[in-house]
Amino acid sequence: MSHEPFDSPRIAINRVYTKRGDQGETSLAGGQRVPKDSLRIGAYGTVDELNAFLGVARVTAAGLVGRQARLAPLALILLRVQHELFNLGSILATLPEDVHPKQARITEADVARLESEIDRMNAELPGLRSFVLPGGSRLEAELHVCRTVCRRAERELVTLGRSEPIPAEAIRYLNRLSDALFVWSRWAAHVTDAAETLWDPNQ
Repeated sequence: MSHEPFDSPRIAINRVYTKRGDQGETSLAGGQRVPKDSLRIGAYGTVDELNAFLGVARVTAAGLVGRQARLAPLALILLRVQHELFNLGSILATLPEDVHPKQARITEADVARLESEIDRMNAELPGLRSFVLPGGSRLEAELHVCRTVCRRAERELVTLGRSEPIPAEAIRYLNRLSDALFVWSRWAAHVTDAAETLWDPNQ
């Protein structure tokens, strides 16, 4: 028995276009044809968008490692989260009755790991007395963009959950991830000595 909790992908991407989506429909993992603007497709499409923005932030973080070695763990965390978001997309693209026992998915262990990382990095940060305006540095701003896209993905998942069954840990994961992205943005500013811009209502 494999020690890996999930099956490896069983896909072959030989053709980029199939023309099967020309009528505004796409296929779920179980083969069901659904409209491309359905709530389920919208939810995992936003998760995919978040993954792309995380890739941008990861490239920025990795590019700064030569000058600030402390960013190396963050770059690795962002890569891991990108894999986890694909796991989330896998389960969202599958109706509950079609889920395989070893199909990739988000787990409670993933949620707990985010909480641990939030606590560890937040412990290094100075106290906060106002809201942060994104833009203290490029990496900090990119992580804030990720945070807002993550919040949108969470909202879309909540909406989907009103009409279709979804795993409860999926919403918990996105909720923790948005919190983590906020902390990571502050932590990135802290370790790179970038000044945080705080909201001043009288500015």
